[in-house]
Amino acid sequence: MKNFKSVIYLAVSLVFTLGGLALAQEDRGGCKDYPLFSRMQGYYIFECEEKEFDAEDFIDPATKKEVTIEGQKFYTYYALRDEYRGKYSVLQVSRNYTNAITRIGGTFWVNDPKYPDEVSMKLVKDGKEIWVKVEIVNEAADLYLTVIEKEAMTQEIVADASFMSEGIKTSGHVAIYGIYFDFNKAEVKPESEPALKEITKLLQQEQNLKLYVVGHTDNVGALDYNMKLSQQRAEAVVKELVTKYNVAQGRLAAYGVGPLAPVTSNDTEEGQAKNRRVELVKQ
Repeated sequence: MKNFKSVIYLAVSLVFTLGGLALAQEDRGGCKDYPLFSRMQGYYIFECEEKEFDAEDFIDPATKKEVTIEGQKFYTYYALRDEYRGKYSVLQVSRNYTNAITRIGGTFWVNDPKYPDEVSMKLVKDGKEIWVKVEIVNEAADLYLTVIEKEAMTQEIVADASFMSEGIKTSGHVAIYGIYFDFNKAEVKPESEPALKEITKLLQQEQNLKLYVVGHTDNVGALDYNMKLSQQRAEAVVKELVTKYNVAQGRLAAYGVGPLAPVTSNDTEEGQAKNRRVELVKQ
């Protein structure tokens, strides 16, 4: 794979040089960085591609075995501007990515600790598995970033209004796991509709009930960021209930507590998934 891509790069570079276009060295139109990573200084996007559904092979950091992952695919080919050639080592570029993924709770595998020109990384965030592969070629002059967003298993059973009512009566609150958001975003996804309908039904059946809608996150990432995100998500749920389901605004209040009230340990992916939730709390 590395040799093949190196040959392709040299051939394409030659074509551009002969065509007088090699000096441009700017991002290709319509291309952008994958939001999980910021690029190192001097690199520009030579080529990019996005596919709604595709497959890619990775090395699972946990088992060290090759796995094929399917999902939405993002491919970015970065090239280094001429004036930066020789500035970075393969190890330096590799560490840039492995440090970034580790800081947000991900794991990684490298093929060679001294010359890690192939890296596989995995992160589970907001119910989604994100797999990343970095291939560094031509002495760090070029790198290929491939990302597959694989949806983790979703909650198939949504708590109904009677279950919510019972939980609120016995403990004053109930966790709702059927409300979904995209990675690092606060827009309520359409597949949240069944849960929102049951919350509406609960409020219709109990006319005097008022609720705090409380957003919770796992502990991956900075505390301030998670506090802000959980507040935004709680507000988004309230907005959906008020604007789409005609719930009176005065019966709902949104709050976000980030990772401060986990229901279980965040040490596993399963625990993190349980801690990412919306709760209804009786006012």
